[in-house]
Amino acid sequence: MSLSIRNQLAGTVTAVTVGEAMATVKVRLAGGQEITAAVTAEAVKDLGITSGSAVKALVKATEVALATGPVENISIRNQITGTVAEIAAGPAMAAVKVNVSGGGLTAAVTADAVQALELSAGSSVVALIKSTEISLATA
Repeated sequence: MSLSIRNQLAGTVTAVTVGEAMATVKVRLAGGQEITAAVTAEAVKDLGITSGSAVKALVKATEVALATGPVENISIRNQITGTVAEIAAGPAMAAVKVNVSGGGLTAAVTADAVQALELSAGSSVVALIKSTEISLATA
């Protein structure tokens, strides 16, 4: 199946915590960083997700925010460090490609944000992704 979602990060499930309706799934990415996805308990069951499962974490580029360093006192669970590889900027929006250990991410942000953060190729950044904005796919 082909998907329009640009960000597809391979990883292995390290833990699953299932609640009544929702579950949190911790995934160690190929590069060693860990992320958390919040998905329905039904999805965990239907996809057969257990510790050790191979998955792809799927994130729309519009759901990736960027910071120039780690952010404290925030509810966003996922902070993935990386380096800006490329910026394709238009008058209003920009696609910022970020190299992260084990792959890459694209963040769709405003051109104003690129300027305010003084981003350029080689800049160190932290990609911020809410756990509820990560979908999981199995092979």
